[in-house]
Amino acid sequence: MAQKPTAKHSMAEDPRYAQALQSYESGLRAMQEHKFDKAKPHFQKVVAGPIKELADRANVHLNTCNQRLERNSATQFGTAEEHFDYAVSLMNLGDYVSAREHLDKLLKQNPASDYVLYGMAALDCITGRVEDSLKRLDEALRANPQLRFQARNDSDFQNLAEDPRFTELLYPDPGADLGSSDGGFGGTEPV
Repeated sequence: MAQKPTAKHSMAEDPRYAQALQSYESGLRAMQEHKFDKAKPHFQKVVAGPIKELADRANVHLNTCNQRLERNSATQFGTAEEHFDYAVSLMNLGDYVSAREHLDKLLKQNPASDYVLYGMAALDCITGRVEDSLKRLDEALRANPQLRFQARNDSDFQNLAEDPRFTELLYPDPGADLGSSDGGFGGTEPV
């Protein structure tokens, strides 16, 4: 029985084992962040390595990565609106990393799109990026003031509910636009 711990002890000291374990853990971290393209090469190293029990587990994760990457590449959208709806569905599922990737693509294709800016503002708010959220929401509202009504009741912005800058965006002073040159966050002096 004394040999079993010795065998484990010598395996843990083996640099190949340590390297395989490090690759496996890096792959798991990337996979947990939904970065399947980054996780895949880590798992491939482990599968090709000498540690059988670790290689077997890595192979299961590698198959999952391949399936997810295949599903993501197979996703085709007929319109920007369909692509946006898909990004929102990812947000609703809590897959904020993938949602951000899709919204970033949409923003590059349609930089002035009010609904994409609004979606990005909501995602920024959900993920704690308050300053980015306020900036993007301001841009979206400038492009389409009607979005104020939606934002007032949107639970995605609940983290900003007590922020006076958010209130100023949603309930602007009717005369504030007359002489405003402050970038849209209120603070205009009386004329």
